[in-house]
Amino acid sequence: MNPDVVIETRDLTKIYIGFMKPNVLALDHLNLRVGRGEVFGLLGPNGSGKTTTTKLLLGLIFPTEGTATVLGSPAGDIAAKARIGFLPEESYLYKFLNAEETLDFYGRIFGIPRTIRRKRTDALLSLVGLQNARKRPLGTYSKGMSRRLGIAQALINDPELIFLDEPTSGLDPIGREQVKEIIVELKNNAKTVLLCTHLLPDVQDVCDRVAILNDGRLCQQGSLDELLLMKNRTQFTVDGLTEPQRQQLRDLLNRMGHTTVQLIHPQDTLSSLFKKIIEAEGRRVEAGRPQRKDNVPE
Repeated sequence: MNPDVVIETRDLTKIYIGFMKPNVLALDHLNLRVGRGEVFGLLGPNGSGKTTTTKLLLGLIFPTEGTATVLGSPAGDIAAKARIGFLPEESYLYKFLNAEETLDFYGRIFGIPRTIRRKRTDALLSLVGLQNARKRPLGTYSKGMSRRLGIAQALINDPELIFLDEPTSGLDPIGREQVKEIIVELKNNAKTVLLCTHLLPDVQDVCDRVAILNDGRLCQQGSLDELLLMKNRTQFTVDGLTEPQRQQLRDLLNRMGHTTVQLIHPQDTLSSLFKKIIEAEGRRVEAGRPQRKDNVPE
């Protein structure tokens, strides 16, 4: 077992058995590897298999085929779960508790000693910017405040691996930037983050690698530098060129004496790449590839 691999799936497959309805192939032979200390983005449109993948990795549901290993143990292993933090898409918090009581409650579930719970509570409330609202009942919190407390709750056990499902949902631009800073700080502290979100600019800001799913299939995965590099184009960056110089660049560049010229390959945006991949998958289906879900055995 490679200690640098935190998540590994091999042909991970999930078929939901329908009652009086067709079976649904939600995930089709997924193969992924997530390394220790990286921020990995799991992307895809609604119904692509992101939530199913997360539930399988957390041991909340069981695969139909294939295997998943998390922190060196089979997905769902109790001891491994104690080293995992999870922020679901919707934060389900007790509205009659305040922020301090909430973090203390979850810390007690993990068996964290009282003195450590207090220190972590103080540090986490400061981290998510809720120290001034720590005594307020959660019923008075905005959605953004609840989301930030949910992130603190996911970190109360000082986890090695953190699952974040739409962590910036409901946050204003400042709050989104704060969450991205938290994710970067987690990475700097050698934590591994699996990030699921529809906000592709956020992914581009914080992720090292991404996997793009569509209709339960893995379409593409790799580092952002690799995926976004536009190798068929070359871009020149030159300081101080006049318009006539721009027009004659190809002929005159070597004779103009510009020392700050950079020859680079420009990058596409993640949003553009995502759209191209999903549209290409749709065209392949329309061109005659059988629909997966129609071929699932009843």
